[in-house]
Amino acid sequence: MRAGITRVGLLRAGVFFALLIAIPLVGAPGWILNTLIFTIMYAGLASSWNLVGGYAGYPSLGHVAFFGIGAYAIGILFSKDVHGGYVPFLVLPLIGLAVGLLAVPIGWVSMRTRADVFAIVTITILFIAQTLAFNLKSVTGGAQGSSVAPPPFGVDTFDWPFYFAMVILLAIAMGISFYFRNSKIGLSLATVRADEDKAHGVGVRVTAVKLISFGVSAGLVAMAGGIWAYYVGFIYPQFAVDPLITIGMVLMTFLGGRATLWGPVLGAFILIPAQEYFAQAFGASQLYLVAYAAVFLVIMLFLPRGILPTITQRLRSRRAGLAADAASTVQAPAAGTTARNERITR
Repeated sequence: MRAGITRVGLLRAGVFFALLIAIPLVGAPGWILNTLIFTIMYAGLASSWNLVGGYAGYPSLGHVAFFGIGAYAIGILFSKDVHGGYVPFLVLPLIGLAVGLLAVPIGWVSMRTRADVFAIVTITILFIAQTLAFNLKSVTGGAQGSSVAPPPFGVDTFDWPFYFAMVILLAIAMGISFYFRNSKIGLSLATVRADEDKAHGVGVRVTAVKLISFGVSAGLVAMAGGIWAYYVGFIYPQFAVDPLITIGMVLMTFLGGRATLWGPVLGAFILIPAQEYFAQAFGASQLYLVAYAAVFLVIMLFLPRGILPTITQRLRSRRAGLAADAASTVQAPAAGTTARNERITR
């Protein structure tokens, strides 16, 4: 659990985020930036979901409810004016904090259950949020949807603020994930994930750490929803509270590896470009969903624990095997020398 900060880890993170920052600066075309915005968004969503679904072992299937709340918060606050264009980004931390606090009592109720029951309870939260979005017409616009005032950004660099906002949010989500992995909170969550009853017995503040992970995760997801709403400009209940968004978070986390730092990011950078490619290749035939599912199925069959944990385990097994072979090679000549010395002595 406690990996610590290493030079290799810092170099990896530095190169990764330097590349992300450089992509728009070197003149990447608009379609690449558009794809990357959604890829980075899902990487941030998966990393956020990983805080509760991976580290705590509570697979929430209703996190898109918080995504929708963040989206509608931006839509309500900035339906008429965005005040220069950058104020909505500055409001995001307040939205994240508010949604995180709102999620605490929800988490306190839902996390009194476990495993399959918890998943069912969180699905209920999803459908409650979607029903409210359709029926609170005076607030959300109902099925007609609502809109955000268009930002006054230049045509050539229109995507840049949204792109960099997503990059910053991903960095925050990964930073919090890294802190969880290397702090007492992460160790407590690992104990809860392994055996919650034993965690109670050894003095872990189970309820507190679960609520922290749930609240922080919900707040980050809400911030991503706010950026998404501002970017697309129009908010409809079926898209803002779409179960497929939650499914995407879960699949990407499982694909890359739960309770890992880079696993959710890797899963997002595999699945979102694959989804876009298959959508272009198969068009409106919906066959792209079959191909998309096939990619995930193949990887899960051969890498059942996720890509990063499986590769790490195999590398460790290989190193252990090489070390054992080296040890046996060293011991064999030593045994032969001992035998010869005994014959000479005799």
